Amino acid sequence: MKITQFAVLSFLLIAFTATSKIPHAVHAQDPEAVHDVQRCNSDVILSSMSNGLPVTFSSPVGESGDGVIREDSYLNVNFDAATCRMAGVSTMWKTELTPTMRGFVVTTGGVDGLNRFKITKYEGGNNLYQLSYCPISDPMCECSCACVPLGNVVDRLAPSTIPFPVVFEPVADQSS
Repeated sequence: MKITQFAVLSFLLIAFTATSKIPHAVHAQDPEAVHDVQRCNSDVILSSMSNGLPVTFSSPVGESGDGVIREDSYLNVNFDAATCRMAGVSTMWKTELTPTMRGFVVTTGGVDGLNRFKITKYEGGNNLYQLSYCPISDPMCECSCACVPLGNVVDRLAPSTIPFPVVFEPVADQSS
């Protein structure tokens, strides 16, 4: 019993000293921190200073392809960023465990059909919606939980108990 306690305490001490000495790789003041080598965003950043990149929604393979986005249907979300696609960077959203954020964040690099999100009405607003991540749609997830709201966690879109309200704007007709 004492050997087990000693081993556990030794492991915790090593883990604590190792993690406390590791410098942070990403600093908020560094504008390069949110771009990859092709100058494409990796995490979904929330900023009041920018309108950001437009996104497109699509139903995963095998679902109705009528072009209508409905509430409570599983969706793939992509940044509409031609430069990133030309550089070979996947613009599809996914959630990923990020050590620098100490939790999951919404980032790019997703795979069609494995990264499902939902749009639902935001409580307390007529034209407001919220986005949720649906881990049950991930075949690697062994949980039976419902979709998790996405909120503002240190200026990143991430699973949160406080949903982030969004408003959808139609794309301007570019044919004229």
